[in-house]
Amino acid sequence: MYNSQLPTDGSQAPQGVSMSPHASDFGQRGERHANDRIRLLLKSFGLRTSLIRLKVIDALLVAAHSNRRLGVRGVHSQLLDLDVPLSFLSVREVLKRLCAEGVIVFNADKSYSLHPQAAAVLNNE
Repeated sequence: MYNSQLPTDGSQAPQGVSMSPHASDFGQRGERHANDRIRLLLKSFGLRTSLIRLKVIDALLVAAHSNRRLGVRGVHSQLLDLDVPLSFLSVREVLKRLCAEGVIVFNADKSYSLHPQAAAVLNNE
């Protein structure tokens, strides 16, 4: 049976790597819970969920949690640090779309933050 998590060059999976389809460590479950909250947020604004939207909103939430504000370059570099290979233009377009839909706001200092209404949706979860 085909398993998309195994290498395609014929080699075996690295030792110690679990091939279980269920997330067994806390980090993945915590990330999955955060993604569920963001999915509900996007749904409440009438938007479809995409990986790039999840990652961009998560980056803004992490920055806000540490009292930082991020612009396009900051979000892009944070995603690159997490090994999320997205182009600068893709990040910029997602930020613009999220602003247009009212999920995030563009601040006077050219940074982005979650709209208060979106923050309320996340906090009600």
